[in-house]
Amino acid sequence: MADNLSDTLKKLKITAVDKTEDSLEGCLDCLLQALAQNNTETSEKIQASGILQLFASLLTPQSSCKAKVANIIAEVAKNEFMRIPCVDAGLISPLVQLLNSKDQEVLLQTGRALGNICYDSHEGRSAVDQAGGAQIVIDHLRSLCSITDPANEKLLTVFCGMLMNYSNENDSLQAQLINMGVIPTLVKLLGIHCQNAALTEMCLVAFGNLAELESSKEQFASTNIAEELVKLFKKQIEHDKREMIFEVLAPLAENDAIKLQLVEAGLVECLLEIVQQKVDSDKEDDITELKTGSDLMVLLLLGDESMQKLFEGGKGSVFQRVLSWIPSNNHQLQLAGALAIANFARNDGNCIHMVDNGIVEKLMDLLDRHVEDGNVTVQHAALSALRNLAIPVINKAKMLSAGVTEAVLKFLKSEMPPVQFKLLGTLRMLIDAQAEAAEQLGKNVKLVERLVEWCEAKDHAGVMGESNRLLSALIRHSKSKDVIKTIVQSGGIKHLVTMATSEHVIMQNEALVALALIAALELGTAEKDLESAKLVQILHRLLADERSAPEIKYNSMVLICALMGSESLHKEVQDLAFLDVVSKLRSHENKSVAQQASLTEQRLTVES
Repeated sequence: MADNLSDTLKKLKITAVDKTEDSLEGCLDCLLQALAQNNTETSEKIQASGILQLFASLLTPQSSCKAKVANIIAEVAKNEFMRIPCVDAGLISPLVQLLNSKDQEVLLQTGRALGNICYDSHEGRSAVDQAGGAQIVIDHLRSLCSITDPANEKLLTVFCGMLMNYSNENDSLQAQLINMGVIPTLVKLLGIHCQNAALTEMCLVAFGNLAELESSKEQFASTNIAEELVKLFKKQIEHDKREMIFEVLAPLAENDAIKLQLVEAGLVECLLEIVQQKVDSDKEDDITELKTGSDLMVLLLLGDESMQKLFEGGKGSVFQRVLSWIPSNNHQLQLAGALAIANFARNDGNCIHMVDNGIVEKLMDLLDRHVEDGNVTVQHAALSALRNLAIPVINKAKMLSAGVTEAVLKFLKSEMPPVQFKLLGTLRMLIDAQAEAAEQLGKNVKLVERLVEWCEAKDHAGVMGESNRLLSALIRHSKSKDVIKTIVQSGGIKHLVTMATSEHVIMQNEALVALALIAALELGTAEKDLESAKLVQILHRLLADERSAPEIKYNSMVLICALMGSESLHKEVQDLAFLDVVSKLRSHENKSVAQQASLTEQRLTVES
């Protein structure tokens, strides 16, 4: 065979130049036979013989053996080491020219050759891009789209595969295909050829690649992709096929318009069915599918319209089914159920309805099951749901009397930042304008000490910020001397002073209001801590800084006035020449700031 191959290659060199047709065909058949027996070895010999360069001349539209030559190129390009040599031999341009042929076999072999050369090869893709190959292939897909005979479907599959290899993991080439309008064409293909497994699979892989790109979502949304995918999904029984469809659905469902289309196309019913079928199975494939299905369900609820459609005023069958996941014994379903409730709880109407219908008790029971060595993701999800439910004013008292604070405080010992973060957010929402609850929590030494500890969690900015905000909220909503004393004794004052320098205006403001209450109610107790935290210097800086927001300037001046009752702090104020800074603010464009500047100036003048 080896000798035969060497002879064939020598003979081919001569006949390729003479273009003696019969012997040329014979040589090419020999090569194809050799490639079928041992592709790698034959490809190495083809490369060494230098014959690749001669193939370009055999790929002309006039050549009678162009399909066979393209077939040989397709076979050798299955080897990674042959792709760059094919580009260097100048084969791309003539191959792309052959895409204009009317002959189905020529198109098939040319598509294969270009697809294989592009596979994982930057040089191959670049050459096809320069030769304009992609547009011609997309035009073919468009014009051949409606023909359903097997030979045409095979060609369509090869063309889809070629485009996939051409653009895989390459954002700029994927964007180019999207601009060329490939998405509506592929969606149409999927609809017409859904009976053809190979072509369907190719379309799905292509969708999976393109759907990752943000710019593709709008194009997808303007097609009936949702309907086609759901139709296809309903027909699949094999796990692998469903998994492929899931991989397309997940990135597409990030788009709100497509979320709604998927809901309208009946995807939710399919997902609920999967959950029901797989919930008690311990087979790995079923566990995976249960997770993917319930995760996708939660993702669909992230869109406002799709969520509201499924909520149906709290009467919707989907909402009711999701509720039943929360008491389940399956962690994945508990998690998805709690996340779904958190997503339903994104407007006041839904929150009020859910609290009135007993959702809080269900979530508290769920949390109770996860206190000791619990599942962190379930804890996080249930706390997220409670936090959202606590936003409407009318829900706060109801949730407090249901015992939510006690349930949440059980997680105070958690060392998991995501759980800490949600716990803090939930408590902060619950005590908003609830003086009694704020006082009760603010006198809880264990809680306040934990907050002070978390105020130093420099590795977790979210936890640090929320702890500061809750400390401030306890003072602002309780206006209680006992709460202030507890916070002073636990070492919380310095954190409130630092919070006044936060980059977030809302946090600065919350800190300044809390500090003003401390100064008004318990200045003697807090005096030393305020001094060592350098509060007066910080206030001077805030007032002198032109970038400080009007409300920050206003509250800083209110605080200055409140500090005058302390001898040592009063002295610090005098030493820092506050009068200069404050008198400038009398002409501030904000009326409240200007008025407060006049009052503060009078106070400073009287006291000096």
